[in-house]
Amino acid sequence: MKLMPVTPPSDNRIAQLIDANLDRAREGLRVMEDWCRFGLKRRDLSIQIKDWRQQLGVHHHNIYRKARLTSNDPAMGVSHPLQKVRSTPEAIFIANSSRVQEALRVIEEFTRITDQKLCEVATKIRYETYELEVKVLNTSESINKRQTLKNCSIYLITTNRRNLEEIVLQALKAGVKIVQYREKLLHDNEKISQAKCLASLCKKYNSLFIVNDRIDIALAVDADGIHLGQKDIPAKIARELLGGEKIIGRSTHCFEDIKNAEQEGCDYIGIGPIFPSKTKNELNPIGIDYLRKGLSETLLPAFAIGGINNSNINKLNEIDNLRIAVSNAIINSTDPFSKTEELIKFLT
Repeated sequence: MKLMPVTPPSDNRIAQLIDANLDRAREGLRVMEDWCRFGLKRRDLSIQIKDWRQQLGVHHHNIYRKARLTSNDPAMGVSHPLQKVRSTPEAIFIANSSRVQEALRVIEEFTRITDQKLCEVATKIRYETYELEVKVLNTSESINKRQTLKNCSIYLITTNRRNLEEIVLQALKAGVKIVQYREKLLHDNEKISQAKCLASLCKKYNSLFIVNDRIDIALAVDADGIHLGQKDIPAKIARELLGGEKIIGRSTHCFEDIKNAEQEGCDYIGIGPIFPSKTKNELNPIGIDYLRKGLSETLLPAFAIGGINNSNINKLNEIDNLRIAVSNAIINSTDPFSKTEELIKFLT
């Protein structure tokens, strides 16, 4: 690569600050790169950031290095109290991304005349880091959502009730970590309004909010994902519309459905109906043995669903790592909070 000529700054202090900010930018990029590599397992992002480090390294000329100020730097070792409150990897990443952007801005301002190529490189990388931040935050959000899904034992499916928001609130307070909004009676404007309310409640309690069937409503309320039945659109199309960070679930009723869901790239499945179900009365119950076999056939988080209630849930107590999806058991309960606690205790 042929480099453009560099004019040494007439003021040695400018060379010093260019050197300091090149060091600062490259150090910050290394922190960002390592988190993408080891924390997020994003090889593509790691390679991108490494390339930025190399580009800046090529332009870290000796005229800057020789001007380096260390022992006489009046701000050497100065820290800030806020540096001690970066308690998450995401916070550390953002702090270092901001550090890189600030350093690159300084480099831009002081190299416009004397080192135009470095100025161009710094400008280009600075704008690209803004886009990369979004990718990293989306990736982190996706990982966190899937970890919540993996750790979830009870999945609440809503039905039309006058006081639905209060019922869901009580279930969330009791520990529900995933709520599916399933509504067939209201008009779309009413559905969107109610879904926004429920999505806000779920966010407050760090729980997932999933919309049944309707991708448009899921997008409208920024839901965490969508649940699809066997007759709904392919998961591939749902993924294209929702993006990679959203969760996609699929109802399954046989082994072939389970395998298809895996191949489609679904994040979880529902297996059922286990018992006779009022909401799925057109389907024959598959039974407990089939459930046990289905769970052994997949590595996806799988929820037993269909007709699970107080009178039959004990029949499932010999299934290891059981996850269940329920609706009426909580929604129609006289005490949703206590019923949710009871179910979670049963599953623990």
